[in-house]
Amino acid sequence: MGTTKKLEKIREKRKKRVKSKIFGTEARPRLAVFRSSKHIYVQAVADDIGRTLAYASTLSKELRGNVNGLKKTEAAREVGKLLAKELTSKNVSEAVFDRGKFLYHGRVKALAEGAREEGLKF
Repeated sequence: MGTTKKLEKIREKRKKRVKSKIFGTEARPRLAVFRSSKHIYVQAVADDIGRTLAYASTLSKELRGNVNGLKKTEAAREVGKLLAKELTSKNVSEAVFDRGKFLYHGRVKALAEGAREEGLKF
């Protein structure tokens, strides 16, 4: 088995394990994170009603010009701050963090810390 296939198997097992323990509601949505090689995306999902409450990424209109000179971890922190601002404007102060198949390290951790800096609790 190649290294890439092995890594994908490990990530899929981790994703199932993490997702099985997490459920988002309208009052406390699930923050689902996806990280690609260049960008990071996060959305606040209310699983009970099946809707996305808020969305932010490095490609968002508000951040597109501001993240060009930043490192990827700094840009992820800004994405977390933006999402937290959007959620607090909708009177949501708590959330559940769903890192998905990614380890809580680097850009994923920076995104979570950025959201916490803006007052989001999880």
